[in-house]
Amino acid sequence: MSSKRDELIEKYASDIKDKFGGQPDMDLLTKVAKGLGPAIYNTDASKVSGGDDKELETVKKNYLIKKLGLKDEPKLMEAIKSVMDTYGSSNRNKHRAVIYYMLCKHFNKASVY
Repeated sequence: MSSKRDELIEKYASDIKDKFGGQPDMDLLTKVAKGLGPAIYNTDASKVSGGDDKELETVKKNYLIKKLGLKDEPKLMEAIKSVMDTYGSSNRNKHRAVIYYMLCKHFNKASVY
């Protein structure tokens, strides 16, 4: 099981390097992936649709507010949209773990993990 997860984490890391131009913090990335639990193995649940406002709202509520403990304010959605834009609107494989990782870094909330 862990080798499958390791493969996914490698894929996420390469996305972060390619799309966001940074060297990922592998420790944090691993924790974010583990935090998503079995969802990372589900093709549908492991991705986020950038064009689906309802889905972006879910990321905001379930991740930024519930998990990271942030206050609900406009800057949350701005950050989500910014990550989505950087990921690339043409990219249909926006991995939830990558998005959560980038948001976690953006809001400086690594301590949550």
